[in-house]
Amino acid sequence: MTPKKILSFALGPVGGALLGFISLPIITWFFSQEDIGRLAMLNVVVGFCTLFFSLGLDQAYVREFHEVNNRPALFKATLLPGLTLLIISLCLLLGYNNIISHWLFEVDSQLLSLLVALVILSTFISRFLSLILRMNEQGVAYSMSLLLPKLLLIIIILSYLLFSVSKNITNLVLANVTAALLVFFIFAWNTRNEWLAGLREKIDYSYLKSLLSFGAPLIFGGLAFWGLTASDKILLKELSDFEQLGLYSVAVSFAAAATIVQSVFSTVWVPTVYKWAATGEDLDKIYKVNRYVLLTVIVLFCLAGLLSWMVTFILPSNYASVQWILISCLGYPLLYTLSETTVVGIGVTRRTKFSLLATLFAFIINLFGNWWLIPLWGAAGAAVSTCISFWGFLFLRTEFSIYVWKSFPRVQLYSYSALLVIGASINTLYGKDYTTPLLVFWLFVMISVLFTFKQEVMEMKNVIFARLSSVL
Repeated sequence: MTPKKILSFALGPVGGALLGFISLPIITWFFSQEDIGRLAMLNVVVGFCTLFFSLGLDQAYVREFHEVNNRPALFKATLLPGLTLLIISLCLLLGYNNIISHWLFEVDSQLLSLLVALVILSTFISRFLSLILRMNEQGVAYSMSLLLPKLLLIIIILSYLLFSVSKNITNLVLANVTAALLVFFIFAWNTRNEWLAGLREKIDYSYLKSLLSFGAPLIFGGLAFWGLTASDKILLKELSDFEQLGLYSVAVSFAAAATIVQSVFSTVWVPTVYKWAATGEDLDKIYKVNRYVLLTVIVLFCLAGLLSWMVTFILPSNYASVQWILISCLGYPLLYTLSETTVVGIGVTRRTKFSLLATLFAFIINLFGNWWLIPLWGAAGAAVSTCISFWGFLFLRTEFSIYVWKSFPRVQLYSYSALLVIGASINTLYGKDYTTPLLVFWLFVMISVLFTFKQEVMEMKNVIFARLSSVL
């Protein structure tokens, strides 16, 4: 994939994050903390349904795309089984006395249940339609499909303000459903040739069986990772309240800016590292990338620790705790990205069961941590538990990779990452009481990288100055 293609695909996540920074403060000022917590539960369920009902066939589509002649038939074969199962399940749930709105929002509303079913269905289909754009390397169309709904969401919320629309969960969900439907219609239009051709194709059931045999095992790994990233929100709802869940979801949304690093890095790294492995490149290349990513992770954690107080200027006063919580929320995107540089051996040797084991163990750590910390600390406890569990995820992926492939130096990797997690956890739980010492701590860690990563810092400085000189 060329740099231009990478940039076109990165436009969506980067632009979406920037628009999220605009929409999130507006929503927090307009809707209650409890309703934002309810919206977080909607996102959890949408993520689960998209993952579970895909039956792993979305991954089968990606795997088979370049090896089949009839791509429309492949699309129909991978979409139809999960879509049929999803529609049947939603119809059954809608017949049970508003059970959907009761469980998700603790509100008795047939309209809310219908809206939830609609957003789940549209998001599920959009997932498969997006794969057509991604596999055909239509990066601009893919990115625009992500950006335009974000803009629509902002316009809808601002129109609520302009026309004094009621501040309730129904209107908040309605705004998000409208944005999700726009995603669906844009994807459907951009991929119309493929799926319209697929309507005329017949399903080869023996071929579908082989697709399911490939995709079904992937569901377990996907569900384990979903549990690792969603258990905090579910247990916050069950062990605390929607107010704490709303506080936590806002902190997670701010920390999600770091997913830009994760998304862009993964797009470039995965094909590159497999190419290196295939050509027998030296392990030193991978270790060097690991050090650069570790340096980036350290700097981003430190910047969050030093500057997180700035979010209080754009959020209502009841969200003051977000400045402490969001530092631990960085653990998921940043430590996950770091683990992508150390898990190479599992992919190269195709020993994927070890990746599943790492996810399962980290999931168990998060379950126990949430069960213990949420009753004591609420949203802060959930953030700390998730941050610690992703350090465990990093450690396990790294050690399993070394076990099945090759060893590499990792003292600084574990030392710095553990220091960041400990600092983030203390910041989240006790930041209000120890503000000055913690600011000194983050500043000290930031300065230390100038000595520990002296060579990397100098190389980065030379590259930046060289690029600036060429431009000027």
